[in-house]
Amino acid sequence: MIEIIGPLTHGALTAAGKPVSLQKQLIERLQQAILAGRLPTGALLPSSRLLAAELGVSRNTVVIAYDHLTAEGYVLADRKGTRVTSLSSPALNTECQQDAAVAEVTFAARLKPFSAIRPQTEGLSVLTPGTPALDRFPAGAWLRSLERALDRALPHALGYGTPAGEPALRDAIAAHLRIARGVRCDGSQVVITEGAQDALNLCVSLLTNPGDTAWVEDPGYRGAKAAFTLGDLKTMPVRVDHEGLAVPADAWRVSPPKLIYTSPAHQYPTGSVLSVARRLELIAQARRVGAWVIEDDYDGEFRHTGEPIASMQGLVPDAPVLYVGSFSKTMFPALRIGFVVLPRSMVGPTRVAIQEMLRGGHRLDQLALAHFIEGGEFARHLGRMRRLYRERQQALREALASHFEPAQILGGNCGMHLTLRLPARIPDHAVVERAVSQRIAPRALSSFVLAPCEEDNGLVIGYGNTPEEEIAPAIHVLAQIAGEVARSAVNGARPGSRSRGRV
Repeated sequence: MIEIIGPLTHGALTAAGKPVSLQKQLIERLQQAILAGRLPTGALLPSSRLLAAELGVSRNTVVIAYDHLTAEGYVLADRKGTRVTSLSSPALNTECQQDAAVAEVTFAARLKPFSAIRPQTEGLSVLTPGTPALDRFPAGAWLRSLERALDRALPHALGYGTPAGEPALRDAIAAHLRIARGVRCDGSQVVITEGAQDALNLCVSLLTNPGDTAWVEDPGYRGAKAAFTLGDLKTMPVRVDHEGLAVPADAWRVSPPKLIYTSPAHQYPTGSVLSVARRLELIAQARRVGAWVIEDDYDGEFRHTGEPIASMQGLVPDAPVLYVGSFSKTMFPALRIGFVVLPRSMVGPTRVAIQEMLRGGHRLDQLALAHFIEGGEFARHLGRMRRLYRERQQALREALASHFEPAQILGGNCGMHLTLRLPARIPDHAVVERAVSQRIAPRALSSFVLAPCEEDNGLVIGYGNTPEEEIAPAIHVLAQIAGEVARSAVNGARPGSRSRGRV
């Protein structure tokens, strides 16, 4: 019994200056001794009286500790006393250590596709793509919609909602999409999700099995690649050009897809528009091979020249297209409300699956958003933002023309970003890394690519959340950084003073 008491009495228990109680200290000491093997399986613990006397604590403290360990399964109490139960001890088990090493390798391989390829830019807003003008959001109107939802929906809105989302919001979204985006749908086809990323994950879960082939634009949206990776799909990059997704002639035969991701109204990040000929061909071929097309209309609301580019989903009846959108760009990212419009033929067959996979939530936000849309505030906000973004884009174009020569700019007819191609002598990732240190956060074009080409070197520059007066100074600094990077690459040494001329 002395051998058993030894590990437990090494170091006195004390209440002085301790944030935890004596019984908690004793419980932790016993747990550690059992897990480390110092108290082996079958070991008989001292009686509560004996251990209390050895530790100089009350018997009650020891009784409570023993009772707690019994409840957790560390020890078993019977007529013979309190004994240590049989536990697997990884610290003492070589086979377990080997299994853990294998698990770590598997874990690392699983995470490899998500390796960081861009600097951390949380909290930065200058020239960051994908962020709307947060300071121009009509907070007052939104607050009134929230108050209306609170006033009319409590208390039932505090419970679980319909898995597919609040019917009022689904109907409001469908009505808006029919008019503004040419989508053929009604509220029954709309499923509300936790942002667009959740909508992509839902499409993968509903429509694919591990090992299926999925096509993704290259360069393209990283979130689509992440969704396909999480679904254990075989991801095939398909290049984009000035007409959008450019599918090779033999790809339908060699690598027929189950899912195809595209952003046809404003390809991200190059800004190209998928031509109507390619849209119709994509739909026809997808039907032929039994594939589904995910149409991501992430910022199609912000068309700056001519009429809006209508959705691909609405081109032909019953197209095999799942239309995905969110309110992160049109409202604000923290809202975390996205949606997917299912083809009508999928509504019935997926109903049970959606009920099992989704639980409904954010009901007050959804009801407030429905009112915001139905009351006309959403349309008015979009109109104001289109005018603002046109002005900011013009300021960005002028700044790029002044500081980068030649300035090969991609996109611009839509959205909240422009893409600037850089010569090969100026690696985009190096420019971005140094820019972040100056509180400027564009994205490297190369970070959006799965199968790199020489032309995939450039900067994806956002203007949505950057005030017009800050754009020119930021581009000036960016040009200086690009000059430094160019000289560093040529000289093979760290640059000295910043460049004063055009890049």
